[in-house]
Amino acid sequence: MSSINTCFYVIVSILSLLAFSSNANLSPHFYARTCPNLQTIVNNTMKQAIATEPRIGASILRLFFHDCFVQGCDASILLDDTATFIGEKTAFPNINSVRGFEVIDNIKHNVEAACNATVSCADILALAARDGVVLLGGPSWKVPLGRRDSRTANKSAANSDLPSPFLNLSALITSFAHKGLTARDLTALSGGHTIGKAQCQFFRTRIYNETNIDPNFAATRRATCPVSGGNTNLAPLDTVTPTHFDNNYYTNLVNQRGLLHSDQVLFNGGSQDALVSTYSGNSAAFFKDFAVAMVKMGNISPLTGTNGEIRRNCRVVN
Repeated sequence: MSSINTCFYVIVSILSLLAFSSNANLSPHFYARTCPNLQTIVNNTMKQAIATEPRIGASILRLFFHDCFVQGCDASILLDDTATFIGEKTAFPNINSVRGFEVIDNIKHNVEAACNATVSCADILALAARDGVVLLGGPSWKVPLGRRDSRTANKSAANSDLPSPFLNLSALITSFAHKGLTARDLTALSGGHTIGKAQCQFFRTRIYNETNIDPNFAATRRATCPVSGGNTNLAPLDTVTPTHFDNNYYTNLVNQRGLLHSDQVLFNGGSQDALVSTYSGNSAAFFKDFAVAMVKMGNISPLTGTNGEIRRNCRVVN
């Protein structure tokens, strides 16, 4: 590890500890005695998954985000529908969009083999999201652990609470504030779009109708996103380094090359312009703030103690 990366890690570790100190039930050492090899198991399984498909790091990161914004970080998004239970997977922001469930299943299988009925799916998802970022070149942080899994899901909350890619800046700030996250957290977490892809249906209006967009960038995107049809056609959120976690996302915004409306509003003459400019020229600042914001997001309304359960299969309640 380079001295610069070591510095990142030390700074992030200190700030992460401060960020989760308000939730004394969570600790990075929660499984130190009951499942000491947990983080190695998660990391090794994520390495295999990303070696097969680098995009999966972005998918798991998004899965964690979509879990935490609905009922808190309780693995509710992982629950399948049953004859008597409707989960969150078919909510509009998730249907045919969220992915990576098989990777979480594989991690859970490996963890169960080592530590039966001990580690929650919610904690596995939190660790996998961190490891995906690190494996693609991003910062590391200590993940507070001790969450338990929900026995319920909430499709209606998934439809209402997950921020839409069509929101303006004030609506985004309000959406994040409802989860205890600041405008700075919003801008830092949006940097997760330095990896991954988006569907045509979510950026069509931007590339055809908006004016705060680089014309060459818009023309390139129109080639695979027609005026009608092709809703699920994919485009990289960052065309420069689409599978490397870096600060190019912010450089793209400065150059009016944000793919989603909700991306470009962060740099469009508003309150976040200065921070976007900072991140575009200072990857260390972005990495630090992203890691701290990830810990804060991971602390949204966790189930702890005797609440919830430790699912043996992440897709169904025990």
